[in-house]
Amino acid sequence: MIGVLDIEGTSAEWTFPADPGAARAARAAVRSQLRSWALDEIGDIAALLVSELVTNALRHATGPIGVRLVPSDGTAPYLLVEVSDTLPDPPRARAAEPDAEDGRGLQLVARSSRRWGTRPADTGKTVWFELPVPG
Repeated sequence: MIGVLDIEGTSAEWTFPADPGAARAARAAVRSQLRSWALDEIGDIAALLVSELVTNALRHATGPIGVRLVPSDGTAPYLLVEVSDTLPDPPRARAAEPDAEDGRGLQLVARSSRRWGTRPADTGKTVWFELPVPG
């Protein structure tokens, strides 16, 4: 992990180097932070989806990978999760063959989250998704 920043407990963000251990480190950081916010119920799915997006970043981009968690404070609570990388091209979902070992990450994000999308960043892009927080 290159760095971690927790702003008054209202968000958490990390920067991971683009190396093979980044997905594992991101999963651990997300689970730990969600546990500290008493959001354990969504820890596994959040860690899985972050892992998929970090792995995509490792395969297609170079440079550091950012992960950010922001819990909402509205009447329909959700967790906003962002994964940023240095490649400006938006990700493309593809149909994976039944026996393929990859190609399902974005499908998993789309089917498991409340909503998701991408946006350009100063240097690269951010892929984001929202997970509902059980009441």
